[in-house]
Amino acid sequence: MLIATALWPTAENPAFGSFVHSQVLSLRRAGLEIEMLVLSGRYRKLIYPKGVLELRRRLADPSIGLVHAHYGYVGMVARTQVKVPVVVTYHGDDVLGTINARGERTGFSRAVAAAGRALGQFVDAVIVQSKQMADRFQRSNVYIIPHEVDLEVFHPEERNRARAILGLDPQKKYLLFASNPNIAVKRFPLAQAAADQLRNEDSSVEMVVIHKEPQPRLALYMSACDAMVFPSYQEGSPNIVKQAMACGLPIVATDVGDVREIIGRTNGCFVCNPRVDEFANRLRQILDLQQRTDGRDHVRHLDGPSVAGQVIHVYEEALRRRTLAWSTVKRKVV
Repeated sequence: MLIATALWPTAENPAFGSFVHSQVLSLRRAGLEIEMLVLSGRYRKLIYPKGVLELRRRLADPSIGLVHAHYGYVGMVARTQVKVPVVVTYHGDDVLGTINARGERTGFSRAVAAAGRALGQFVDAVIVQSKQMADRFQRSNVYIIPHEVDLEVFHPEERNRARAILGLDPQKKYLLFASNPNIAVKRFPLAQAAADQLRNEDSSVEMVVIHKEPQPRLALYMSACDAMVFPSYQEGSPNIVKQAMACGLPIVATDVGDVREIIGRTNGCFVCNPRVDEFANRLRQILDLQQRTDGRDHVRHLDGPSVAGQVIHVYEEALRRRTLAWSTVKRKVV
């Protein structure tokens, strides 16, 4: 089978598309033979037409019986052919739209999201990250499968050891913001304001901002810090939250995507309104207690083998439906 994506780690940004990379590894460990079609290039607008040509070349190989595309744009590339079934995994704003700094969906992203949802009517199966995303589709071939957590990489490490490796002060109280602060949907100003409020009360409080770290180093930051701040406007099923859970890191987050479902029963994790005072109060509570969470127990069902099994089931269903459809057509012709 062929997995097509424009989300894939690079030397400059090893975090980019790391969740797709993890899933490919899990599928290969499950025994699938997978070829990759990674759409990349200096000019993003050109990678999709080039991808159409490369897809046709790859499908000349008769051993490829299905295409799994990650993200709506790549799904459109995959659906330019009808030779083999197409499964599309949507990741969030390709279904929901993109949020700007004012917390509003941009006009262009609304059109893109509408096109992505329309695409769902013409592919063999759709995978989404949350119920909110699934509700945007009307067909029965929609599967809610959050991305897996690599429990071997993301595991609790002794805090002072992690800090020593990273060169962090053992006496500080660190708040982790593990997203690109320049992406509006991540709502960095709220996180910064809450951290500033706490730092005015206690000079040992400091915010650590990271977003391009390879996964093993990201896991160290999660063990080294005291809490993660996650004030997003909108998400699908944010991997960073599940990874922090696996490391036992306390979290304060907004009620977006499946966050409430994932962390709602975890001691030491909080879902609250997007207000500076509420975030600061919950973070203060975490810093005072200085305890890790039992979050790892709540994400064990999202380990690689479990999620790979669900994805393989989608492939099997897509292939089965395609076989039934062709059998029906042949009967009608006869």
